[in-house]
Amino acid sequence: MDTTIIPTSDEIIATTQSWLREAVIGLNLCPFANAVYIKNQIRYVVSQAQTADALAEELANELQLLLASSHKDIDTTLLIHPYILQDFLDYNDFLGIADQVLIELDLEGIVQIASFHPDYQFAGTQKDDIENFTNRGPYPMLHLLRESSIERAVKIFPDTNVIFEKNIATMQQLGLEAWQQMEFHVSRKQQRLLKK
Repeated sequence: MDTTIIPTSDEIIATTQSWLREAVIGLNLCPFANAVYIKNQIRYVVSQAQTADALAEELANELQLLLASSHKDIDTTLLIHPYILQDFLDYNDFLGIADQVLIELDLEGIVQIASFHPDYQFAGTQKDDIENFTNRGPYPMLHLLRESSIERAVKIFPDTNVIFEKNIATMQQLGLEAWQQMEFHVSRKQQRLLKK
């Protein structure tokens, strides 16, 4: 009997937090993540959006909420959208819409959007090239970052241009098999259920 069920919003957030602990912080893929994580300054939002327009509207609302909040309360937001853009090419296309939302709200240079997806693939790479896994998360998500927070972090860790190269080296040392054994992964079956 098939007991696979669609995860609840709380379960989706718990999986995302596990990914943050194990991969992003545990492998030191982002040297700035631990501080905001332990201070509970990350806002987790599980979008119910099932259309690009609905997600764009929610993105606009979250950007405005982020800027209306003190960075001590909400430093950054993870807008997790498990019910839409499961296909990476569709997700990649939506990033242009996300950039347009920033422009319309006059937030260029104030907020930037980082991207994570279970099937993330950099241009010029093969699907299973290890460098793609630096941007692979358990669900499609948009990471909303205040530029002011990035500037503060860069003062502490000024050599940010080496982060990407270091992350590739970390992933190469870890290897695909060890990555796949980490506990935050969402089964393909659950991903298919989320798409319905």
